Amino acid sequence: MMIHLRTHFLIQFQNPRLISPISTFFNLKTPPAPPPPPHSFAPNTTTTLSIPSLRSSSGQRRRFVHCCAAAAAAADADDDGRRNSDEEGGGYTETVSDSDSEGLWGEIKEIVMFSGPATGIWVCAPLMRVIDTAVIGHGSSLELAALGPGTVLCDNLSNVFLFLSIATSNMVATAYAKRDKNEVQHHISILLFVGLTCGSVMLLFTRLFGSWALTAFTGAKNLHIIPVANTYVQIRGLAWPAVLVVWVAQSASLGMKDSWGPLKALAVATVLNAIGDILLCRVLGYGIAGAAWATMVSQVVAGYMMLQNLKKKGYNAFAISIPSPKEFLDVLGLAAPMFVTVMAKVSFYILLVYFAASMGTYTMAAHQVMIQTFLTCTVWGEPLSQTAQSFMPEFLYGVKRDLHKAKMLLKSLVTMGVVLGLGLGIIGTSIPWLFPNIFTTDPRVIKEMHKVLIPYFFALAVTPTTHSFQGTLLALREVNFLGLSMSSFFILGAILLMYFSSQGFGLPVCWYGLCGFQWARFFLGLQRLLSPDGILFSEDFSRYKLQSGKTESCLAQG
Repeated sequence: MMIHLRTHFLIQFQNPRLISPISTFFNLKTPPAPPPPPHSFAPNTTTTLSIPSLRSSSGQRRRFVHCCAAAAAAADADDDGRRNSDEEGGGYTETVSDSDSEGLWGEIKEIVMFSGPATGIWVCAPLMRVIDTAVIGHGSSLELAALGPGTVLCDNLSNVFLFLSIATSNMVATAYAKRDKNEVQHHISILLFVGLTCGSVMLLFTRLFGSWALTAFTGAKNLHIIPVANTYVQIRGLAWPAVLVVWVAQSASLGMKDSWGPLKALAVATVLNAIGDILLCRVLGYGIAGAAWATMVSQVVAGYMMLQNLKKKGYNAFAISIPSPKEFLDVLGLAAPMFVTVMAKVSFYILLVYFAASMGTYTMAAHQVMIQTFLTCTVWGEPLSQTAQSFMPEFLYGVKRDLHKAKMLLKSLVTMGVVLGLGLGIIGTSIPWLFPNIFTTDPRVIKEMHKVLIPYFFALAVTPTTHSFQGTLLALREVNFLGLSMSSFFILGAILLMYFSSQGFGLPVCWYGLCGFQWARFFLGLQRLLSPDGILFSEDFSRYKLQSGKTESCLAQG
């Protein structure tokens, strides 16, 4: 351990004692370590006088122990503002700036530079759905109602495979933090294989069981919308392999902190979808089938552009590898808990649509408008989650570990989440309240929409901060905790929805249920991150180590 004094004495301890003060979430400034008592050096301690002429000598530098050389250089470069601690097998570097406010604004600036384009990425997909909803809603209320179960089977069901996207981002970001290009390439190759395999299976499922799934979902009261919804599902199902390839390639780029490449691909896809909707639905009159063709073609184009972006970064995106049994188990160990997490979340949204569908055609049409608007707004908070997943591994497992920067990043994400949540809540609620004619001119549908504005606002306002918590937990690989908590929320929410919907309260039951679901996720994520046993507030950083490309956690998960 090297202690840098103002008198330019460098005191070297051969058996240092790690000083690691605890920082809290709301006060990240680490208090200075107390000065050592005079003449209390350990046995065999070497004291070296460091003057400018000697510090410039490479011969003198070689006198220092290797593990302390970096600390001495950092101490010379930064007079008072830095303290570096290193412990073999799990040491970390904690940097304290002269001004935490300057550090916070610096982190926010870096987040904005990454999350700005990433926001566009997350907005594109729901924007396509909103375009479909608006175009179809002006043509037929029946097709608008059929779009609800159709999007559940195409879009909500595709969210089941978000575990693949999360696993890709996490594994690539960790390998990228270690500056291991070969490992990054290998992760991309095996995950592309998994994506193509899952996409092909879903393509066959849609072709063989699409109509059956729609019938089971909508129930006997809505059999008249099955043929219309099935037309939409069969066309959209052709793009299943491309959809999952897009997710893997997009997440790989984001794991390497590249948000511009995926944005360009999805921006082109969104423009193609909008042009196709107007041309096929409004001009040529193909209705819901035209919207499905426009979306399907745009997704295939996006997949090709995503692969080309990886190729430009120096990776062979067309090299697909079958994972070995050990690699498959490694992926499964990360993906299986995330599959449970995503399934619980997706199942809850599907449950909302199911109960809304049982309330009649106009109620289901109103829910379709509100849920698509809600999802379009919530994706503005997704970049906060992705930022945590892309930047946290570098601070926790990378070549240069920095626990203080990890804490500062979390504080920045929470600050931005609160501000963004309030803005989205106000703007997102104003659209269906003041401008419902954008989506439909049917007064019965508009009346149902206005019944759920209050829970809609509160559910939307808390979502960005919840995303920042979840992204941080994913970066820490707290996947078991996330899986257990999300499945518990789903079970409790399903029981409450079943009870209150049977009492005849109508559509507000679904939206108050969604509001409670979001706030429960927020409070539990906050509790987990503020826990004294959490990695961000623990003195023993060695409990999380990077070994053989994956993280071994000694903390209890869940």
